[in-house]
Amino acid sequence: MSTEQKLKGSTRAYSYHYLKDKIMHLELEPGKKISEKEISEELNVSRTPVREAFMKLAEEELLDIVPQSGSSVSLINLAHVEEGRFIREKIEREIVALACESFDEEYRFRMETNIALQDVCAGRNNVYKLYELDEEFHQILFEGTGKARTWKMLQQLNIHFNRLRMLRLSKDLNWGNIISQHKEIYQLIVDKETSQAVQIMEDHLRLAVVEQDFLLEKYPHYFV
Repeated sequence: MSTEQKLKGSTRAYSYHYLKDKIMHLELEPGKKISEKEISEELNVSRTPVREAFMKLAEEELLDIVPQSGSSVSLINLAHVEEGRFIREKIEREIVALACESFDEEYRFRMETNIALQDVCAGRNNVYKLYELDEEFHQILFEGTGKARTWKMLQQLNIHFNRLRMLRLSKDLNWGNIISQHKEIYQLIVDKETSQAVQIMEDHLRLAVVEQDFLLEKYPHYFV
């Protein structure tokens, strides 16, 4: 691979991750119009890698690209949110049951550390880091039960569900409740209380549904 190809690839990857982070963090709000020209000027790169980043984001349903009309950040699709939550709930119930059967000390320690950091971030109002820690908490469960590839698959299916979760966290809804449930799930795994752990995990993943009506009422222009 030539130096030029490497630079093009890295520029495309940078443009993609830059835009994806902006969308997921709601810095580029659902429905907002964006253009390749503006982004290429903002990043001081050529339009080709930005165009390729746009196409990849469109494949992930984060951008809507309409010929002759331009591009915009996709609205959060509630049907996709529910589908993603449904799939994740069904799988993660089984994951937490597996963790109750066998969960090595290494992963217990990682989970304890993760929860401690959640408390710190909640105290400092660090929304983005709290979201990352929330994701990591669940990822540890999948990795600790030998299902890391399943986690990666779920991430691809949960784009809209994750956007709703970020919106929920950014509006300070039930932070304490989320962290409290994480602590409870961890302790139930340690105590090998399978049925209770499965129930708490189900309740935990349904928080987004409970709070969905509030978000829909307050930000109707974000959803479809």
